[in-house]
Amino acid sequence: VQLQACGGGLVQAGGFLRLSCAASGSIFSINAMGWYRQAPGKGRELVAAITSGGITNYADSVKGRFTISRDNAKNTVYLQMNSLKPEDTAFYYCNADLIIATPTEYYYGMDYWGEGTQVTVSS
Repeated sequence: VQLQACGGGLVQAGGFLRLSCAASGSIFSINAMGWYRQAPGKGRELVAAITSGGITNYADSVKGRFTISRDNAKNTVYLQMNSLKPEDTAFYYCNADLIIATPTEYYYGMDYWGEGTQVTVSS
């Protein structure tokens, strides 16, 4: 199983970026998917999450600016980031809670992380 994130980059304050993260491999289904970020010298924090049914949750710092969505058919989660601020600068990681299928059994509650993508917002 692999989570491949892309879409990061360098943008000026007030600009926008769209991150995407696609899960691939022996996936039976995906429960929650989310985006976390980690800035230099800080811990990893939840940015936004979305359940398989589309219920979303956001960090207070990004409410009204970021939108998380997912395409269940493509096993992909997106993060639309608008009105970016310098304090949004961080390494962004995607996360997924998976059910893995093998020829003989299922594995529940499998927590996977993508490699991450850098977002840099200049002032």
